[in-house]
Amino acid sequence: MSAPDGSPVGAERSIGQLFASATTELSALVHDEIALAKAQLKRDVKRGATSGGAFSAAGAVLLFSLPMLNFALAYGIRTWSGWNLAVCFLLSFAANVVVALLLALIGLVFAKKAKKAKGPQKVAASMKESAGVLQHAKPHPRQAQPTGTEAEAVARSSS
Repeated sequence: MSAPDGSPVGAERSIGQLFASATTELSALVHDEIALAKAQLKRDVKRGATSGGAFSAAGAVLLFSLPMLNFALAYGIRTWSGWNLAVCFLLSFAANVVVALLLALIGLVFAKKAKKAKGPQKVAASMKESAGVLQHAKPHPRQAQPTGTEAEAVARSSS
């Protein structure tokens, strides 16, 4: 097994190697944070596009279905109820407006979800937190190297 810089784990590494390893890991962390921000932004854009599509569909339904649906529904209501034809046309128009309002409501729900999503803000906060931790990090104190007699005693006890 080896460390990210290729040196064996457990081997004594120089300060330069430690610094290079820390720099590599910090660079990887920043790249991962950027990738996360891109993924979250992509998801938010998809939600916005879905919202726009739903609003467009609502407009298209209202625009293109009104003539056909109004005639069919109005004559159907008149046949069923025997009411005045003008009242039947008003009722058919009201039904089309209800359908368009439902589609607009779906679009509004997706627009609110896209607006609430705080993906990039979360990533920025995470990056600031990481930078703050690294800024205030203090190196661990190293133990003093054992003298010749202490080193021999340690070597004999481990044998």
